Amino acid sequence: MAPMKVYGWAVSPWMARVLICLEEAGAEYELVPMSRVGGDHRQPEHLARNPFGEIPVLEDGDLTLYQSRAIARHILRKYKPELLGSDNLEVTAMVDVWVDVEAHQLEPIIRPVVFNVITGPFVGRVCDQGLVDESIAKLKKVLEVYEARLSSSRYLAGGSVSLADLSHFSFMRYFMATQYADVLEAYPHVKAWWEALLARPSVEKVMAGMPPDFGFGSGNIP
Repeated sequence: MAPMKVYGWAVSPWMARVLICLEEAGAEYELVPMSRVGGDHRQPEHLARNPFGEIPVLEDGDLTLYQSRAIARHILRKYKPELLGSDNLEVTAMVDVWVDVEAHQLEPIIRPVVFNVITGPFVGRVCDQGLVDESIAKLKKVLEVYEARLSSSRYLAGGSVSLADLSHFSFMRYFMATQYADVLEAYPHVKAWWEALLARPSVEKVMAGMPPDFGFGSGNIP
């Protein structure tokens, strides 16, 4: 069977979500590099894969998928279902809850910080400090919820790592490269959880391809 193909640029936080799941699953895959600056994602051949012109895209035989969380779930269902809770309905439900929390509560808050602090200076955009400060204030409230959960559970969905945890790496990795990373100091259980994620071999491997500057020197912007 031919290896799966993943299209995109490795520095993208959304790409990282997919790559970590592939590494955790031990799946064979080929990374097909693309250039955002070169407009590869707007070319007809890529629009045939994803009509929205976004990355990542996964090709698994005749199946083509986009949207990073959907791709991640597919990979884990196929190769490592225990990271989705497997046949434990309660764990599966908690995985779904915390993947959604990350998607709808955490990422929308830390994304403006990352884009203003890391992306903005490179492209000559003035930092919207008011938005950054507002986002940090919101983040502290959200982290209170995470702290409460992680004070009674080693990982978000239970006693072992799952997609609920791994899905957080993408934007958290870049947020933790900003001057606001020390916000985690006030949440010791969240900090310990994050450090445990960073120690995973899959995360270490993917993180090596995600420099703090988003790899702007190579012309790639997530």
